[in-house]
Parts: sequence; C-alpha cells; structure tokens
Amino acid sequence: MTVAEAADSTGTSTVETRSILPYGITAFFGAGVSILVCYGKTFLLAIPALFTGSMPEFNPHLQAVLMWGFGAIAVYGLIQDRRIHGSLVPTVLGVVSVVTIIATLYGYYLVAAESFGYVLLLSAAFTNQIMILNFLNREVKFKALEVEELNSDLEARVREQVNEIDRLNQLRRFLSPEVANLVTEQQEKTMLQSHRAYIATVFCDLRGFTSFSVNMEPEEVMNVLQAYHESLGQLVADYQGTIDHRAGDGMMVFFNDPLPCDEPVLRAVELALSMRERFNEMNRDWHRRGYELGFGVGIASGYATLGIVGYEGRYDYTANGNAVNLCARLSDEAGDGQVLIDHKTYVEIEDKVEVEAAGELELKGFVSKTRVYDLLSLRVS
Repeated sequence: MTVAEAADSTGTSTVETRSILPYGITAFFGAGVSILVCYGKTFLLAIPALFTGSMPEFNPHLQAVLMWGFGAIAVYGLIQDRRIHGSLVPTVLGVVSVVTIIATLYGYYLVAAESFGYVLLLSAAFTNQIMILNFLNREVKFKALEVEELNSDLEARVREQVNEIDRLNQLRRFLSPEVANLVTEQQEKTMLQSHRAYIATVFCDLRGFTSFSVNMEPEEVMNVLQAYHESLGQLVADYQGTIDHRAGDGMMVFFNDPLPCDEPVLRAVELALSMRERFNEMNRDWHRRGYELGFGVGIASGYATLGIVGYEGRYDYTANGNAVNLCARLSDEAGDGQVLIDHKTYVEIEDKVEVEAAGELELKGFVSKTRVYDLLSLRVS
C-alpha cells in the first residue's frame, strides 16, 4: 500500500511515498529472531541430542551480537514506521528494550532484566502495529470521505447536465438545433424571459384538411401530418427560425428572436417560398392517392411580446401582438398556393420580391381594411 497523503485525527496530514508493510514486518522479524536466538537455544540444542546424544557448542559472543543486532533491526523498523503514524512511543520502547538487553549482556547479567527487555521489544512492535492499523483506519475513512465528496460532486454535475439536457431538449422543441445550442452555450436565460422584440412571422396551414380528416382513415391522416411537419420543420431548422407552435395542420414560425438575425422579413419570405415548393413536392404524391389538399401562408412583421408560457415539463416559447394576429388572419385568407403579406411587410422587401396586389381585406379583429399582396417569388438580381 502506498500512502500519498493521510489525515490524522487532528486534521493534519502526513506525506509518504513508500510502502508501509515491510517496516511493520521488520520490527516483528527483528524482535522474533532476537528472542529466538536468546531463548530458543535450549530447544535448538535439544533436538540433535535426541539423535546423537551430543550437544554442539555455541559461541556466546556471537549469540550476544545476534541478540542485540536483531533487536537493533527491530528498532530500525520502528523508526521508519514513525514517519507514518508520527508517534515516538514505539521507538522509545524499542530503544529502551535494546539498551536493556545490551546492558544485561555486557554488564550485570540478570534474567529478569533480559526478559523485561524482550517484553518491551515485543510491546514496542505490537504498539507500532496498532498505530499503523489506526493510521490505516483513519486513511480509509479519509479516502471514504473523499470518495463521498467526489460522488456528491459527481451527482451534482450529473443533475446539472441532466437539467441542461432537458433545457436543451425543451429549446429544440421551438428553436432550430443551431439556435438552441447557441442559447444553451451562452447561458443566457434572460433571452427566454418575457420581452418585446421586432419579429417577422410566418403562419401556414393546409387547405381542405378538415374535409380530408373526416373522409380518410385516422392512420392516413396521421401519416400526412407526420410527413408535413417533418418536412416543413426541417426547413424551419435550415432557416434557423423559431417555432411558436404546431396545431394540427397549422404552424407558426418567427424570426429575429430569441437571437437576432439579419433581415428577418426576407428570411421569413425565403422560408415561406421554400415551404410552398416543398409542399408541392409532397402534394404530387398525395394527389395520386386522392388526397385533395392545398397550402396557404401568411407573413406579417412588427413588434410583439415574447417569452415562455406553460407549466413544468410542457413549455412553449410564444409571441403575442398585432403582428402575430395579422399573420394568422392572412394565412386564413390565403388560397391554395398563395403567400399573402401585408403592406408594411412588403415595403421592407419590395426591391427583393415579385408580388401581385391582392386588394384590401377586412380581417377579423382589425378595424380598418388591410392592403395585402400575393408573394410570387424572389426577384432575380
């Protein structure tokens, strides 16, 4: 086991980069061999006597050197382990025990003193091991706290990322992926709060859809709606428009919010013309199937109030104002294949489009008549 940093019970840390295990073994090894050299002599000499009847002689000086030498090795292990647990107690006990053994061997020999020295040496080794185990226990607890903190941080990050993913998914319901990513990356939550902005609005729906849905099987109706919204929705994403809502065969899109864009009215016109072209492609197949459907679009521009409305888990980013209402009324009046725009919107792009005057219409909710134009195409430069 390698210790990089450990906290003790007082909160301080001890830095070590070596292995703990060898020195704990060294203390026990030195003490054990020293005791074996001292007290194991009788057993070692008795074994050969059982077979030969003679007992070999041992050099007492070599025995003494081995006794205190291995005792010193045990003390060395205790000194090394002090760097881990930080206590002087095992080292002091070990030094006292070795000094006692040496004094007994080379001074006044007393069996009780010699025994006392070995008791101290063993006590030092055991005390050292207990302190090492306590250190390891603290280290495990310290690491457990670190892991707990890391898990807590990880859980917080996961929750944050999940919330961010949910937020991004919600944004993608009414923003193009590029715009949704940009809003999320900028962390501009205020961008989606209620505010006023100048927008260009596109409203489109199918002609004859009510009759079609009554006369056709529900599965056929759903297939048509799926293809219709999937195809036109991709166009909205390509032009980086913001989807206000989808309702049956109707769809409302606006430009210049939540992120601004250059020439939002022109962008709305380009989207409407692309929608009409895409519908004509789909309608050729539908016509062969006997589906009698048409497509009409309204475009208007002006200031509106925008923001998120709804409840937890079901939000819409929506726009409200006269420009929005006007756009919806123009869509209602548009015939199959028509893209109607009001005069104010036409003035902004008159040098870039080909139109045909459609007269003045009395629109529900508006006091005066509204001059409108049928958008034919973009003007070729």
